[in-house]
Amino acid sequence: QVQLVESGGGLVQPGESLRLSCAASGSALRLRSMGSMGWYRQAPGKQRDMVATITSGGSTNYADSVKGRFTISRDNAKNTVYLQMNSLKPEDTAVYYCNAPTVFGNYWGQGTQVTVSS
Repeated sequence: QVQLVESGGGLVQPGESLRLSCAASGSALRLRSMGSMGWYRQAPGKQRDMVATITSGGSTNYADSVKGRFTISRDNAKNTVYLQMNSLKPEDTAVYYCNAPTVFGNYWGQGTQVTVSS
């Protein structure tokens, strides 16, 4: 089992920034099997969509809607992935989920709410 715990969500105004963190814990074998990690989001009444992913080597991929505003990074030594979100817009409002696919299973965090509103 791999446990993913997100933090850093909240209520901000348009144009402001937030930084999300996701810490992974579990057996050493399962943690070593993590390759890519990523952030997804789900707005009310919509499907869960990919926001950004990062491989263990640091290669990144972003949804078009967040390119240039969001930055994903990871600290392999701490088994932690981050999402720096700048210039936030109301349409970024959603529950943000951390994801870690492994050979043992596809793991999700419990989600953290991000609300962008004036």
